[in-house]
Amino acid sequence: MHFEANDTALTPLRLHTPRGGQVAAQLFEPPAVMPVGGQVVIGPAMGVPQRFYAGFAAWLAGQGLRVLSFDYRGQGASLALLPHGRLRQVDATLHDWRADYEAATRHLHAQAPDLPLLLVGHSLGAQLPGLFERTDHIAGLLAVAAGSGYWRQNAPGLRKRALFMWHGMVPVLTPLFGYFPGRRLGAVGDLPAGVIRQWRRWCLHPQYSAAEGPAARQRYAAVRFPIHALSITDDEMMTLPGTQSLLALYAGAPRDIERVAPADHGLPRIGHLGWFQPRFEATLWPHTLRALRELATTGRGGESPASGTGA
Repeated sequence: MHFEANDTALTPLRLHTPRGGQVAAQLFEPPAVMPVGGQVVIGPAMGVPQRFYAGFAAWLAGQGLRVLSFDYRGQGASLALLPHGRLRQVDATLHDWRADYEAATRHLHAQAPDLPLLLVGHSLGAQLPGLFERTDHIAGLLAVAAGSGYWRQNAPGLRKRALFMWHGMVPVLTPLFGYFPGRRLGAVGDLPAGVIRQWRRWCLHPQYSAAEGPAARQRYAAVRFPIHALSITDDEMMTLPGTQSLLALYAGAPRDIERVAPADHGLPRIGHLGWFQPRFEATLWPHTLRALRELATTGRGGESPASGTGA
């Protein structure tokens, strides 16, 4: 039996997260006649609002998964929850965004603790779970177009622009505007000052988010849920070495990397943002569902990210 996305139920939520965070979320429920096979939290990429993932989330719900999407504090619909609604007044760092993400996972897990809880982490959404305070409630992570943001591991065409951004635009424009005005520059979107400054430090450090020190490295190494990374060959931002570097931080987790080329699915292009676009419902999205089902049951293992670069 086939279910359309409009058979699913959508519930808006407001989550209260640490340090006064206000997070707008949406819960996509499978059709009432369909058994629920698991739960998924979608971790957004840097500067990407949850509405970008809405079609994908509804499609997953139509396949029998409960799906929660959210906006980090100060982003998308979460910014509208604030009395002032002004990004320059948002006091947030990537530690706060990590707390928002973790709170979203705990909220969904509490609704049905017997169901496996999986993460679909897009770029930043696959980086932050390694910093969670607790991960025992998570059954697996599907990392999509994710890797280290260290500038030397950016795609070749991006490196010069990245250096100009980190040494030019961010130091000059962030204090001038009180936030980073990325939207008007066509660069990652508008971001809170604390987020962009911390992200800049990560992207200039060879170990990326491990720039936070020994405690951060220990948290990554403590993760035990399986990770399956989809590394896209025409990703204009994330390279295979970058994906390998990120997964190396998850030193204690079963993990592997699958390289995905557009031609594998008869497509001319996928890119960094393409996977979640509605035009790929019939091609890439079923691939996602298969990967999630494998993570929910036996997981996908590999001794090291370098050894698991095949399908």
